[in-house]
Amino acid sequence: MSVTAPEVPPEVVAADPYSTRPGLFGRSSAARRYLFMPAALSVVCVLLYLWVSSKELDSIEQRVLNADVVVASVIRHLELVGLSTVFVIALAVPLGVLLTRPFARPFVPAVVGVANAGQALPSLGVIALLALVFGIGFRYAVVALVVYAFLPVLRNTMVGLRQVDAAVIESGRGMGMTKASVLARIELPLAVPVVLAGVRTALVINVGTATIAVLTNAGGLGTIIFQGIVQNRRTILLTGSILAAVLALFVDYLAGVAEDKIRPRGL
Repeated sequence: MSVTAPEVPPEVVAADPYSTRPGLFGRSSAARRYLFMPAALSVVCVLLYLWVSSKELDSIEQRVLNADVVVASVIRHLELVGLSTVFVIALAVPLGVLLTRPFARPFVPAVVGVANAGQALPSLGVIALLALVFGIGFRYAVVALVVYAFLPVLRNTMVGLRQVDAAVIESGRGMGMTKASVLARIELPLAVPVVLAGVRTALVINVGTATIAVLTNAGGLGTIIFQGIVQNRRTILLTGSILAAVLALFVDYLAGVAEDKIRPRGL
């Protein structure tokens, strides 16, 4: 059976600058696009290092901008983003699959409404509310990030499955495939590009939102930014902010590369 890829709505999947599909650009062009973002971000980091090194730092700035502290903050930030995104995928993708089954359609408005509310709430408010109810700590920051990044993956999973041509599904059933086989071998592979776009969006959301996880004592780059604000140290504030922006762009770059590599051939 020949399975053709459905069109992906432009409002759901953004243009991917890291795509290296043959016939679109050439190997050299693809290689340049793969190398441009890491090179640009490396230049930014080097310039930031040179700028900080040229400053006469006081004792507070030396303590906060210590290499060990900065590296530990970046690692903690990545832990927050990675763990929360894993939970989002583990929860949102299966739920999205269930909500596209006929028996679950009556529940779609309620579930999507709750997910919409989770993202509509200010991220600062979600984290503050969880801290007030459950306390502070790493785990509660992860919960807040899951709540905030849940909708893009859920929505894209549902959209990706719904856009699969009904004729393709019927062809599979006509060949004797079970509903589970049709889902695993036809629907999910065709929905992969849209689902991956949702995961990529969730990753970028989590990188930005994780900066305010410092309010729950979860650490991350938000700690450096917060110290810059509290201590009124512009150098600390700018360093933390630039590192957070660089990390967001780098994570988006990696997600774009992974999206291109994981996408099934022909889609």
